[in-house]
Amino acid sequence: MEYMSSPRVLSVTKGSPAESAQICEGDQFLSINGRRPRDIIEYQLLVEEPDLEIEIDRGGLARIVTVEKLAGQPLGVEIESALFDQVRTCDNHCEFCFIYQLPKGMRKSLYMKDDDYRLSFLYGNFTTLTRFTEADLERVITERLSPLYVSIHSTDPELRASLLHNKRGATSLRWLKELLKAGIEVHGQIVVCPGINDGFRFEETLLGILEEYPQLKTVAAVPLGISKYSKEPNMRAHTLAEASAVVELVEKYQDIFVSTLGRKMVFASDEYYLLANKQFPASESYDEFSQHENGIGMARAFQDSFNGDESKAFGVKSGFFASVDGAPALGYRAVRAGASGSGSQVQLRKSLPVAIITSQYGYRILYPLVSDHNRQDISFAVVKNEFFGGNIAVAGLMVGTDISRTLSDMGPGYRYLLPDVCLSEGRFLDGISPDALPFPVEIIPTDGLSLSRALNRR
Repeated sequence: MEYMSSPRVLSVTKGSPAESAQICEGDQFLSINGRRPRDIIEYQLLVEEPDLEIEIDRGGLARIVTVEKLAGQPLGVEIESALFDQVRTCDNHCEFCFIYQLPKGMRKSLYMKDDDYRLSFLYGNFTTLTRFTEADLERVITERLSPLYVSIHSTDPELRASLLHNKRGATSLRWLKELLKAGIEVHGQIVVCPGINDGFRFEETLLGILEEYPQLKTVAAVPLGISKYSKEPNMRAHTLAEASAVVELVEKYQDIFVSTLGRKMVFASDEYYLLANKQFPASESYDEFSQHENGIGMARAFQDSFNGDESKAFGVKSGFFASVDGAPALGYRAVRAGASGSGSQVQLRKSLPVAIITSQYGYRILYPLVSDHNRQDISFAVVKNEFFGGNIAVAGLMVGTDISRTLSDMGPGYRYLLPDVCLSEGRFLDGISPDALPFPVEIIPTDGLSLSRALNRR
């Protein structure tokens, strides 16, 4: 029997129909107009109706609540999680999967692998479609659950099955064809593994996309992350020459896609440009920044917003595991923490020299930006990621343990600025709270405009 939970109310908006109906925080919705929603998508469709009869559970007692409202008027409640039935877990065994490379002892939810198309729609998670079904296809098309995000990795059936360690990997891209045929917007991803699906194999995949899936909106080429806990001998970091080859091949095929389809479609991640020691492309090269959250054009957008372009201040989701703890469905973001310390303490620190907490990759992006800033008291607290080790050098995977060590080495006397991208529900991935760091930190949104404003506050 499939496990089903019920939507639980986190908060009720003042003056809303829910408050008028005396719905309370902690109530569980057993049914809405006689139907039990499986997920926040179905829930949202149900509460769009004008008049609602909601069966709720309050402290173990069931009761019926009638809500009178206009069609489309918000009910006025925030729900705890996105899925009420079981998350569809991943049964692939990709050697490059980062979840297999986590150390022991982290919070349990971080070890959950999902391959659920609903989380792809809600959070931008990538799905391989190996667990996708006819019923799923019908629902996606009927409810227009778009965009979706699909892991491609290779268009060669045999190689894709090998990469996923799942024989269904050879055939599951048939669902991608059906989604595209139905007009669903889909963004693809290729994790490029040196010696396995790079080189001519990578070029074959780009040709396969052009021939078989030309309706794809975008395709991202991203390098694999290798932590010190990886036990896969075939997985290794790119060399400079290999990273350069990926960038050059992507740029070659951008020209091909433009000439045949009228758009670039394929993009190399910012990390590839850093690995290859190449300049980031201009903003215009990223079209609509559709895969910003996947590290495509993130650095360029950050630079532009730091220099005053507010339209590029996209911000970033909280960390690598943004959705696993059931982030509130509205906005699809986990709760963030504010600046540590009391208001008077924060005000006092504004008179101190600034130290920007960032990763090794982050430093390479930020240093050229702030070196020309009008204030001369800016330093960097560059965090080496010893917690994960390997080639992990992105800001989103900084943890409290490494940040604490870095701040202790620098000492007090700084106004420390911390990007919120490394926090999920107010905690670092190692479970530490910002309040447990050796010195107070000021948490700011991870976009250039927010950093610029923070530097200008004195």
